Order: sequence, then C-alpha cells, then structure tokens
Amino acid sequence: MSEIKLYSYYRSSASYRVRIALFYKGLKYEYLPVHLVQNNGEQNTTEFRELNPMGEVPCLIHNGLALSQSMAIFNFLDSMYPDKPLFPADHFKRAKVIEFCEHINAGIHPIQNLKVLRKLEREFNVNQEDKNKWAAYWIVRGFQALENILQTTSGSFCFGEDITAADMFLCPQVYNANRFGVDMTLFPIIEKIEQNCLKLDAFRNAYPGVQPDTPN
Repeated sequence: MSEIKLYSYYRSSASYRVRIALFYKGLKYEYLPVHLVQNNGEQNTTEFRELNPMGEVPCLIHNGLALSQSMAIFNFLDSMYPDKPLFPADHFKRAKVIEFCEHINAGIHPIQNLKVLRKLEREFNVNQEDKNKWAAYWIVRGFQALENILQTTSGSFCFGEDITAADMFLCPQVYNANRFGVDMTLFPIIEKIEQNCLKLDAFRNAYPGVQPDTPN
C-alpha cells in the first residue's frame, strides 16, 4: 500500500470531502492536523507553504509528493485506486457530477470560507452576526440552484442510487450551512441526501466531530 498522509483541519469542509473519499475507498492514511485559527494559522508556516503555496487544506501527500485542491485529489485517487469510483464511467454523467461539485467548489464554498470572513472582519469591521448572515446568504443562493438540479437527478443520493463525488461535496457544505444557521427545511432533497449519506461509515468516519483534532 502506498503511503498516504493528509493535512487536514477538522472543520474544513474541503478536507471533509477528501476524508470521505479516502474512507469510501478504504485507503488508510495518516492524519496531520493543521489548525487554521490558532498560532496565527498553522497553514501560514514556511514549512506548510512549501507543500501548498496557497496555505490551504487539504493537502494530500502520496509517496512523498504533495497535492492540493480537493477536485484534483479526487481525480488522482480515482486514477490511482479505481475500485469504488468517485465518478461515473459514462463521460457525460461524469461531467455532470463534476459540474455539480463545481457549483459547490467554485460557486458557494470560496465566498463563505475562513479567508473571506476574516477579510470582512479585519478590513471592513464586519461583526460575527453579519459574517454569519453573509455566509448564509451565499449558501442559500447556491442551495436553491442545487435543490432544483436534484429534483431531476436524485434518488437516495445526488445521482440516483450510486454514491459519487457529488455527495462527498454536498455533505460538507450542509455541515457549513448548519454552522451558519441556514434553515435546511427549505431544502428537503438536500437534507434527505445528507441524512442518507450519514448512515454510511465513510461519511460518519469523516465527520468533523470525530476527527483527531476535534476539540473536546
């Protein structure tokens, strides 16, 4: 078995995605915590920036080689470990799953992540309540679109009865939605899919509340 290490933060939704994928594929890995808040942000150390110049988690180390960005990591894992694929074999269906993931990865997540919220606080004097409102606004706007898409694609999961990367991107975003006070009853399909996913070991084992660096 190849050596896999994962630099992760328990509450990072992008790290959560990759943890799900690793557990889903049954890949053992060493968990290396990077605290994004304490010690001026451990992601900003010289040592970590050498691995990922963007100073972000997750960062996957495979046989000594570093790879960042969750979508790139998903594609790499599927290429290296094709059992239990994260994407459909059909080219169009694969593209649709990636499209769904990118609605979250590019359209929702970046606008409500830690870097943006800190910028709002430090340079525009935005308080915690208003930061939460900001994050919730963008999540709700994105979820409205995703709920509409899922009306035609979903079964038990985002795309029928098969687990795909779409579910692994959606559940961490729901975790963020709950953190920021989004009323999830507005999105019954999304809520149903998350509940179905959390019945599975891969999702439960990857959950932020049970990670090595989760606060007591």
